Amino acid sequence: MDIGNRSSFTEFSLLGFSDFPDFWMLIFAFFLMVYIITILGNIIIISAVLLVPQLHTPMYFFLCNLSVVDMGFTSVTVPKLLANTLMEKRTISSNGCIAQMFFFISLGNMESNLLAVMAYDRYVAISDPLHYAAVMDRRHCLLLLLAAWASALAHSLLHTLMASQLSFCGPIAIHHFFCEISLFLKLACSDTTANEIAIFTEGAFSVMGPFIFIVASYICIMVAILKIHSTKGRHKAFSTCFSHLMVVSLFYGTIFALYFHPSLAPSVLRDRVMSSMHTVLTPMLNPIIYSLKNKAIKGALKKICNPNI
Repeated sequence: MDIGNRSSFTEFSLLGFSDFPDFWMLIFAFFLMVYIITILGNIIIISAVLLVPQLHTPMYFFLCNLSVVDMGFTSVTVPKLLANTLMEKRTISSNGCIAQMFFFISLGNMESNLLAVMAYDRYVAISDPLHYAAVMDRRHCLLLLLAAWASALAHSLLHTLMASQLSFCGPIAIHHFFCEISLFLKLACSDTTANEIAIFTEGAFSVMGPFIFIVASYICIMVAILKIHSTKGRHKAFSTCFSHLMVVSLFYGTIFALYFHPSLAPSVLRDRVMSSMHTVLTPMLNPIIYSLKNKAIKGALKKICNPNI
């Protein structure tokens, strides 16, 4: 996407946490540590799913893809944040800003779509276990995955193409550690009405649509679990959903805290902290949640560490 002709600016300043110069080493060390843990944790999940035949099921196929998305999601912002923390000139090129925005939106939306697909998988497994293998066969799993990617990429392409047509008169300083689209729009001197309408309509639907689907799926799951006569059976059915529920709560909890807080006064610092939780801490905690709360994953990790088990 060539955006060089839409303004005289070739780069933007990413201020990040530059207003805390006394803590730049601490900030760098924190984000570096979290990034390393995120990458290693998700690689461990992917390795466990690929190496242990017992995990070659739809549920863990989607979990493996979630780990890939998590690594990409955090890699879109953190390496640039780390580099800018060490540099006196904290900038990003115009094309780089649009590219970062595209991947951030598409991967964030893909994570939302994957969580919805995983909720559907749990619904089929619990409500119709006899037909689960037929409904969630390899072909259907791949189609669901492709549909999730197509939706995420189309959503991101719409917003980044519209953003790339804007012109800028200055200032060109973004008070964040990445090119967040709402802050990007505030810098434009051209009309952003169409962009804002797209965000509040299509953008809101792309977030709330999967969330509503997940809620509806879990209502159906709870109804199906209550129909199970055995207490042990109900507990086993619910335990297969527990890790997914925690991940969903963490992901959407940070989104709602970040973007849906009309009663709270605007705060640049709070937005940066909440964005850090959403874009950096959530991808780190996801593999930890699945490793600690999922018996199959724990068993697979033990088998990898000790093949004689």
